[in-house]
Amino acid sequence: MATAPAKSKSKRNKSGIKRKRQAVKLHDRNKSVKSMLKTLARKVEEAIEAKSGDTAKNALVAAMKALDKAASKGVIHKSTAARKVSRLSRKVSAIGKAATA
Repeated sequence: MATAPAKSKSKRNKSGIKRKRQAVKLHDRNKSVKSMLKTLARKVEEAIEAKSGDTAKNALVAAMKALDKAASKGVIHKSTAARKVSRLSRKVSAIGKAATA
C-alpha cells in the first residue's frame, strides 16, 4: 500500500522562507557530522575486532575528539557523546587487558 509523500507547506513570508533555508543548511551540516561520527566509531570497532591495540587507541582518540566537538556544537547531546565515548573506551581497554593477560 503506497502512500503519497507528505506535502511540505511552503512558507509565505520572508522570515519563514529564510528559516526554511537555514533549516535545510543546518540539516545537511548535521547529517554530514553524524555520518562522520559513525565512520569514526566503526573504525574503532574494526580495530578492536582486529585486536590491534595501538590502532584502536589512535582511532578512539580521533573519535573522542569528534564526539566532544559535535556535542559542543549541539549536533548531538552531551550525554549521548559521553555514553558513546564510554562504551568505545571500555571496549578498547578490554582488548588492552586481554593482550597483557
